[in-house]
Amino acid sequence: MTFTPLAPNRSGGTNTVYTIGFVIEQVLGHITHTQNLRANVCDDPDVRTEWVLVPYEVTGLARHLPVYATNWTVRAGLGARRGLAQMVREVRPDVLFFHTQVPAMLAVDWLRRFPSIISLDATSLQYDRLGEFYDHQTGSLTSELLKWRLSRVCFDLARHIVVWSDWAKQGLIDEYVVPAEKITVIPPGVNVREWLRPTPLKPDGHQLKILFVGGNLERKGGLLLLEAFRSLRHHGIELHLVTRDPVAPEPGVFVYHDMQPNSDRLKALYHCCDIFALPTYGDCLPMVLSEAGAAGMATVSTRVGAIPEVVRHDETGLLVEPGDGAGLTLALQQLVLNPALRLRLAHAAVAHIRQAYDLQVNSRRLLELLKHEAAAARRQVRVA
Repeated sequence: MTFTPLAPNRSGGTNTVYTIGFVIEQVLGHITHTQNLRANVCDDPDVRTEWVLVPYEVTGLARHLPVYATNWTVRAGLGARRGLAQMVREVRPDVLFFHTQVPAMLAVDWLRRFPSIISLDATSLQYDRLGEFYDHQTGSLTSELLKWRLSRVCFDLARHIVVWSDWAKQGLIDEYVVPAEKITVIPPGVNVREWLRPTPLKPDGHQLKILFVGGNLERKGGLLLLEAFRSLRHHGIELHLVTRDPVAPEPGVFVYHDMQPNSDRLKALYHCCDIFALPTYGDCLPMVLSEAGAAGMATVSTRVGAIPEVVRHDETGLLVEPGDGAGLTLALQQLVLNPALRLRLAHAAVAHIRQAYDLQVNSRRLLELLKHEAAAARRQVRVA
């Protein structure tokens, strides 16, 4: 495995008080989460940050190693250990931040050496229940029990646990016996000001555009969305698909394979669309929903994972059951034919994202929590 931690990202402050080591897995939406964190945490003059990024991909001879090549928990744990060892040769962190719990599961000794906070979007058991949609298979009863026990040890050793949603928090309480007071919900969110629509929403008088953003077209419900769109195409609407998967050409469908997260091109596409659709079969908390809300779009999505927390049914969007093609078609038709409903949901979505999913605000909350735990650990050392 090729593993290279990023160079330190230091703030411009002159009084570096706390050194925080970020250990973050690099897969799916966690890559964008890393980019967003790096863009925001460096604003604090009292913080020096060190970054260990754990890649998911397996390259070179490592692809042929038994267990290692096929077991993400093993790869993530060994990658985290290697990066942490390199980090402490240069600087001693005051506190470690693991996202998610997976890189921490084989780094229990590091959680004992340094005050640590673990962050997650879903528990392992919650992820297992969504596993069929992620091409994820559970192991034997013995291996799954070991994974549960390792998770419990990590959660016990962590000074605090940060979760992206109330859904994940409840999973920790119910299935891992973590005390509620040890858990803080801090969603990832977006830089709201960067995603706000530059011009007011138009109620009517223009060709409506539906936007879908999802790398895996099938898992994210893109194929189901295409079927719904075909039933509604006679209303003169367009469907814009941002995905890595191939899509056959057809009237009214526009496909983008080269969009980059947080890019100006992607934001411009959001701003020229009216409705966001993500009828996903399996997700924890897709960050594209925060982007869509900040960009002022009424959203149609599914009752999966923590999605009902960001898309509140009939308040900031409409929710349907996963796989319900008729329900999806009806929800989209409501938004297409009812501009008043579309605008009401869109305006409420912007307000909701501002209030709960503003990345700058939530990054400050996370940093304050990290600094609080680091300060508490220092006090304990002085007393001892």
